[in-house]
Amino acid sequence: MQSTIDISWVQLALFMLILVIPFFINRYLKLALGKEIISAVLRMTVQLILVGLYLQFLFELNSLPLNLIWLSLMLLIGASAIIGSARLPKRRLYLPVITGLVVGVTPLIAILLLALLQPTPLYSAQYMIPMAGMLLGNCLSGNIVALQRLFSAFEEQKDQYEGALALGVTPYQAAFPFMQSALKQSFAPILASMTTTGLVTLPGMMTGQILAGSDHMVAIKYQLVILVAIFVMLTVSVTLSLILSIRSCIDPSGLIRVRLFNK
Repeated sequence: MQSTIDISWVQLALFMLILVIPFFINRYLKLALGKEIISAVLRMTVQLILVGLYLQFLFELNSLPLNLIWLSLMLLIGASAIIGSARLPKRRLYLPVITGLVVGVTPLIAILLLALLQPTPLYSAQYMIPMAGMLLGNCLSGNIVALQRLFSAFEEQKDQYEGALALGVTPYQAAFPFMQSALKQSFAPILASMTTTGLVTLPGMMTGQILAGSDHMVAIKYQLVILVAIFVMLTVSVTLSLILSIRSCIDPSGLIRVRLFNK
């Protein structure tokens, strides 16, 4: 099987010229997204290069404390990105969100490393860091959608919420329909993706392994493991984040403790 074909830095730079297309669309339709596009591309490029250099060092050192520190940073940054993108107050929601991420990812990483893959050593950075990154990365958008939907419902369906409280139900019971709707919207994209995987899309991990020369069936088995793990991680982290967010942002009388959206 053919080994991975390298891409030179010159080839990569020339390929980046294709970004003229979204820039043209942005300018033609007057979307005013030029600065955001430039910032996103520059940050993506610099961050990936720096992470690549650091991961090379991390993999060679293969230290459990360093692996845990890196994983902790991923969790902290991920929680901050979720709340920031959802335009919600960090003071009340940071702990609920990061708790959901930690509870979601920790058991799965333990199962993958200790029971399924069993690398040597068990805390191998080559497996631990990329898998944690895939799990967390694929859960960001789901958490953002769920939080936005939940707190939008409090704004848009305020009368329904207050009416339920007036009937004597607890604040959690009054908010429960909003949480159900938020969870359904959060899970919909990944369920659609799982349904069409292999027919419409070829997932990134499987494609990467095949391009790297791995056996096709080995790549498929890894991809199935990751997709199931991502779905479990998403359901656990989003559900726990919403439950804890409701308890954190609503007082016993049912009043919202914080302004919902940062202006």
